[in-house]
Amino acid sequence: MLENFHRDTIGDISRRSAARYPERTAIIFRDTILTFYELDKMACRFANLMLKYGVKKGDNVAILAYNSHFYAISLLGLAKIGAAQVPVNYMLNVDEISYVVSHSGAKIFLVEDTLVNLVEKRNNIFPSVNKWGMISLHKEKLPAGYFDLEKEISRMPDDEPEIEVDAEDVAQIPYTSGTESKPKGAMLSHRALMSQYFSCIIEGQYEKEDVSIHALPLFHCAQLHCFLMPLIYVGAKNIILHKADPSEILKNIQTFKATHMFAPPTVWIGLLHHPEFKNYNLASLKKGAYGASIMPIEVIGQLSNAFKGIRLWNYYGQTEMSPVATILKPEDQLAKAGSAGKPVINVETHLMDDEGNFVGVGEVGEIVHRSGQVMTGYLNDPEKTSEAFKYGWFHSGDLGVMDSDGYLYVVDRKKDMIKTGGENVASREVEEVIYTHPAVAEAAVIGLPDPKWIEVVSAVVVPKNGARVEGKDIIDFCKERLAGFKCPKKVFIADELVKNPSGKILKRELRQKYAA
Repeated sequence: MLENFHRDTIGDISRRSAARYPERTAIIFRDTILTFYELDKMACRFANLMLKYGVKKGDNVAILAYNSHFYAISLLGLAKIGAAQVPVNYMLNVDEISYVVSHSGAKIFLVEDTLVNLVEKRNNIFPSVNKWGMISLHKEKLPAGYFDLEKEISRMPDDEPEIEVDAEDVAQIPYTSGTESKPKGAMLSHRALMSQYFSCIIEGQYEKEDVSIHALPLFHCAQLHCFLMPLIYVGAKNIILHKADPSEILKNIQTFKATHMFAPPTVWIGLLHHPEFKNYNLASLKKGAYGASIMPIEVIGQLSNAFKGIRLWNYYGQTEMSPVATILKPEDQLAKAGSAGKPVINVETHLMDDEGNFVGVGEVGEIVHRSGQVMTGYLNDPEKTSEAFKYGWFHSGDLGVMDSDGYLYVVDRKKDMIKTGGENVASREVEEVIYTHPAVAEAAVIGLPDPKWIEVVSAVVVPKNGARVEGKDIIDFCKERLAGFKCPKKVFIADELVKNPSGKILKRELRQKYAA
């Protein structure tokens, strides 16, 4: 008998939802339909399988996969036994995957069948892994040395493991993107994630009647922890798509009469410009969430016209915050356009200078947070952990401004601030102007090396389908709307902007490409 009377952990979520709504549909993935009762039993079987394979409390299990119901099942199951899930970005190469898995010390590595080829050299570069499991979604042949996850789960008992799990135990270790150094493993405790789920449920206005589309990668904490897990908590129906294919998104909104969806602005823009957009009945979609970058005012208007009655939420945060920190709510989308909103109910946010002093209204400072949602620290990296918590606050690495009403405006990443001729230029401000050009579908503003200006403001622009635009058009357009030093001196016309699987534009790669 468990004796922790104050137990409030990730593994408890599916059991509690199953007790409240046993027959309600929790997850739909392709032909698989799981009620909340069935989801909890699957999580218990997964937990018992991990125990059979020697996973103990405090151990880590890695997963390399596209989206499926197994993401939720593995997270819940591991949480029930006090082990942690290590999600791996499938866009990484084999050496990068090896670093993440080995650094985490994962004992078991679960790999989707279509991704097995990424880790074929496993014997030499995954020293910590002693058991390999395949998530079979495409009827691929089981490779030698792998167990079939679904078959093995079906053979396990579905009783709840009798293991004491504490709120401060680590439930997941997602790895940051590693833009400045090797990826860092952010240790997210049960306490941090539960606090984050409460924030999202309250501020995002989640309800059990919601039907939510989950198309963005579940290895990323935004789709998993801002949406899928808290929506499971409240008893909502969740439609999981294998990948973020625009046609599939539109089809599933119509088929399941979806009421809710999250996507970064780049994906929303892609839906609006999809050639079959008008062929679908999308009237059910009333809640739209976005994040990763600001939503241009022009696009907000387009979404409001295309999805009649839709309300929008902007989620801002990062992995180390589990991940949400602030939210801009529907009523503020136009009045506070470009803002990241206000801190959510469980987060305290301020702006700080380099000496640890808070800055005043309208002044630029680094965005810092205090919250129960903050990570425990970086795995095996006390130095980076100490840096992140300097002056007793978590340092985001983002620069921001707070207005007199307490709304946060993210100016830029520290490294994305363009310093040209002694002046600082926020790339977001320039992007906002370029997005209003009638021929522009997407834009990214970056700083490129220059012998005279040190850096020059440069724009990479993707035209709308059928539209033609030249660099001079963009420069002239900006000169009419911005101070001269903020206007791009270089404009590159591209077919697409390179993005990560979450839809975030990879400015580092753009800088590398166009600097040449």
